[in-house]
Amino acid sequence: MNILSKLSSIVKNNNSLLCVGLDSEFERIPEIMRNKKYPQYSFNKEIIDATHEYVCAFKANSAFYEARGERGIKELAMTMKYIQKKYSHIVTICDAKRADIGNTNKGYVTHIYDNLGFDSVTLHPYLGREALQPFLDRKDKACIILCKTSNPGSGEFQNLKYNGTHLYEYVASQVANEWNINNNCMLVVGATYPEEMKKVRAQVGDMPFLIPGIGAQGGIVEETVIAGANSKKQGMIINSARDIIFASRGNKFAFHAGEKARKLRDEINRYINKLN
Repeated sequence: MNILSKLSSIVKNNNSLLCVGLDSEFERIPEIMRNKKYPQYSFNKEIIDATHEYVCAFKANSAFYEARGERGIKELAMTMKYIQKKYSHIVTICDAKRADIGNTNKGYVTHIYDNLGFDSVTLHPYLGREALQPFLDRKDKACIILCKTSNPGSGEFQNLKYNGTHLYEYVASQVANEWNINNNCMLVVGATYPEEMKKVRAQVGDMPFLIPGIGAQGGIVEETVIAGANSKKQGMIINSARDIIFASRGNKFAFHAGEKARKLRDEINRYINKLN
């Protein structure tokens, strides 16, 4: 199944555009989990079980696992195996922001897509299409290209103009018109920049966006839905991590995560239903 077909299917089945970020920073997970043999995996398993019916995707930021060295990488792999075993219909995203020359990228492709089994990965466009070709060639996987990121300093380069066009707009155009040969590209567009999101949506048609920035970073759900929805009232993977997975650090953390996910899923849908 093409990755975009998989995304469309889970969006319909779970009635959800929500992605839960498994940003399982070791120091922030509940003490009851930190004492487990595999603390990050054990925490993730509880979060996944509590939120799976409310999401279209799970996104793991590799930094929080790499920070623990071999143990963390092992627990990321365990997390992926668990999702593949119980919830293989849900899209998985490796937030690793990789980019290098072609031969090096082949190693990233093998590790992220094949060894770990992720459906998709976030990628830097700065090295150009030629360098990212090993990712783009994988018709069964998705390439999520950084376009307009959610951080406050993103405009330092992304808002530079060349011949009247912002760099982020040029990236969007190149990905949509030149890179997306296999219909497996998406774009990262932050919820903190709804006006820029509108411009990108107008450029790329129905291409899906991975949208960080809701919650802790200040992105607003209503503005995001209005700016980012495509012609099918979809086309968005709206990520929330800390506000959901760390909603509680007590023994009922999974229950509270599930409630937070359900409420955010339903809030997104309320605004979707108001669209013309």
